[in-house]
Amino acid sequence: MTAIAHFVAISLYVGAAALAATPFARPVGAPVRGVISVLALGVAVHACALIAFARSVGAVPLTGLGPSLSFAGFVLAAALLVVELLAREVSLTLVAAPLAALPTTFANIIGLQPGREPPGVKGLWLFAHIALSFIGIAAFATAAAAGTMYLIERRELKSRRFGAIFQFFPPLATLDRVNHLAAIIGWLGLTLGIVLAGAYSITYREMNVPQIMWGSGAWLGVSGVALGRVLGGWQARRAAVYSSVTFAAVLVLYVAFRMAGPGAGKFL
Repeated sequence: MTAIAHFVAISLYVGAAALAATPFARPVGAPVRGVISVLALGVAVHACALIAFARSVGAVPLTGLGPSLSFAGFVLAAALLVVELLAREVSLTLVAAPLAALPTTFANIIGLQPGREPPGVKGLWLFAHIALSFIGIAAFATAAAAGTMYLIERRELKSRRFGAIFQFFPPLATLDRVNHLAAIIGWLGLTLGIVLAGAYSITYREMNVPQIMWGSGAWLGVSGVALGRVLGGWQARRAAVYSSVTFAAVLVLYVAFRMAGPGAGKFL
């Protein structure tokens, strides 16, 4: 049942992206209400699937590779939904909805097998660290998606091509604001997650070197964007390039650690 619910959520995420791409097929505006409704339904179904999983195994879906990937996809889709509701622009769905569907698909293929969950305060501590870190990564992904779209639209404007991309994408100022806000939220989430992880490792004398290296790399990436914008006065294009490139590097680093590491059944 949980696998079916995940499949439905994945289909709805892909469907929302397909609806958002309507202007590329014919000269009409994207159906904002339709895209948001389909995306919201996907998030709701995904949440129900995770709740059903947690109730069936008696553990939060944050341990084990499959559950962690599913939770990552859910957090990204939920963050996307909040951004689209606030901005009333659905163009980000074209990039971010498939990005949310991808880890959810892998989770369904791998199987939702929970890992060993620490008891009591130790478990709550670990839960807080993982949840905040995933929120930070989801916000980082949103900043990268907005940055990528900014660069694409800016290139179209400079070449004086006013086709579907120009008509469909939100104004450059809107994409810049999303990139700015998402980078700051990502920095806050990952900073809190890293601090909790460090304190957890010191307190319980447990250390996972690949997790520390990957988490530190992600934190450095999003910190560069956030601090560059707040303190360095970065302009929109520079922030867009940096956020897009660094998030891609974080994804490559994760794949490299997964391929090289022995931790089968774990997120990292």
